[in-house]
Amino acid sequence: QVQLQESGPGLVKPSQTLSLTCTVSGGSITTNSYWLAWIRQPPGKGLEWIGYISYTRGITVYSSSFESRASIFRDTSKNQITLQLTSVTPEDTAVYYCASGRNLAEVRAGECDSWGQGTQVTVSS
Repeated sequence: QVQLQESGPGLVKPSQTLSLTCTVSGGSITTNSYWLAWIRQPPGKGLEWIGYISYTRGITVYSSSFESRASIFRDTSKNQITLQLTSVTPEDTAVYYCASGRNLAEVRAGECDSWGQGTQVTVSS
């Protein structure tokens, strides 16, 4: 079973770049074609899918709403993936999650087999 743990700053100022890390452990994520996703949930709203990365190949796919501001990286030596979101505004305030699944289609459909516990990010001056 893959285990995921998000980390990052709880408070970010407007116009800054948000950087979050998801540490991956357990399971066979390095041997199978696992995909990971960054998802967020703003207060009072539903889940928003930000982007996806192939853990073994480093290929990235972004949702159109975030394509211009989001970047997702992997560091397999640290078993981590990183989300960077530029030019944040208070509308980026949300709980941010990483999740994993066996392939991109399943992850995009929300059929993830592992979720992190989420990390709260508040954008405020």
